[in-house]
Amino acid sequence: MLFLITLGAIVSLVLAMTWLKLPPFVAFVGISILAGLAFQLSPELIFKAIQDGMGSTLGSIAGILAFGSILGKWVGISGAAQKMTEVLLSISGTRFARLAFMMAGFLVGLPLFYSVAFMLLAPLVITASVKLKQPATFLALPMLASLTVTQGYLPPHPAPLAIMQEFGADLSKTMIYGITIAIPAILISGLWFGLTTKNITTPANQSFVFVHDDHQPSERSLSTIPSFLIVLFPIILLALGSFGTGYFPKMASYLSNPVFSLFLSVLLAGILLKRIGFTSDELLSSSMVSIKDIAGILLIFGGAGALKQVLVVAGVSQAVADSLGASTWNVYVLGWTMAAIIRVCVGSSTVAGITAAGFMKVILVNSMADPNLMVLALGAGSMMFSHVNDTGFWLFREYFSLNFRDTIRSWTLMDTLVSITGLIGVLVLDQILF
Repeated sequence: MLFLITLGAIVSLVLAMTWLKLPPFVAFVGISILAGLAFQLSPELIFKAIQDGMGSTLGSIAGILAFGSILGKWVGISGAAQKMTEVLLSISGTRFARLAFMMAGFLVGLPLFYSVAFMLLAPLVITASVKLKQPATFLALPMLASLTVTQGYLPPHPAPLAIMQEFGADLSKTMIYGITIAIPAILISGLWFGLTTKNITTPANQSFVFVHDDHQPSERSLSTIPSFLIVLFPIILLALGSFGTGYFPKMASYLSNPVFSLFLSVLLAGILLKRIGFTSDELLSSSMVSIKDIAGILLIFGGAGALKQVLVVAGVSQAVADSLGASTWNVYVLGWTMAAIIRVCVGSSTVAGITAAGFMKVILVNSMADPNLMVLALGAGSMMFSHVNDTGFWLFREYFSLNFRDTIRSWTLMDTLVSITGLIGVLVLDQILF
């Protein structure tokens, strides 16, 4: 019954937005209430779940989105985006632009949380798509596949790190195995599958196109090194935070927080822009515009978080784990399936991975499975079929201005390929190594 209600909630959500044309936030809250009633939760529990879901989702991402949006806007008005795009395209050439952004996504995605990396790179891809007159989705998918893979497979991202600690896996082995599996997953789900999206020609959201005034005096434009520094600075800070715990633990705990690192990056960007002639009023005005641009996205995220929490409170994730626990499947396939079903039902890859890990820990102890590969199997499963209850789905849809159908056939299918190729990679490595 839990599964049927969850399926009904997801179908109703899709119909509310596509048929009734309800705003996504209104649809999310309405379906969350109806789902809670169907789960026979008390009114107090339903509204507490909605409040907690909104709070936890926005609490973890609002600061990141706000600072990332401000940083992105300043990167745009300073000409830094155009400078970076020109350098990347001069190295790769127009023919290999997708490959250049794919590599950038992997390198940036290693130390950065997904939302931070997305906020920094997506406007660059959108700007390049306008410059090259290529479809934005077609150009962006290899980069997004890289970000998705690093988020799902590799520490220090939250879910893989938590699963690794739960299983007592080795960080270096998990990273080596993960990168080995990540490469074919990115090539298949991003570079190859992305070719099928070339006919999605919908223009991306113009709010995220970096428009630089060509008549602006050259002294008001950043040069190459400062342009890259603005974008790379939060990556450097987070990398120092992740790998500096053994040397400067207190400072590392600050730097590893993405909100703090982006805050420092915004300060640096402001200093650099003021040095080339931008006034405080201009920076304040542009930052207010950037916040308005993401207001709708924040509401959608809050609504998705509300539905996710209602499903968690109703016990959907635990029911999935319990129903699969007695299976005699291959242990990696079992872990992947458990994480995948929880992901589809709940929407959160972190919840899916950690919930599955808690149950698989007992099974892992009594099996011959390698804990490092199990981390990757659950990480791959937690990426399965992103759809309307996942905040990443809406982030992609809003930035690239796609309709529901095109979002499913680009973003959702890419995530599904990431998940499936990850499992295949785990099974192949298990045969080779063990």
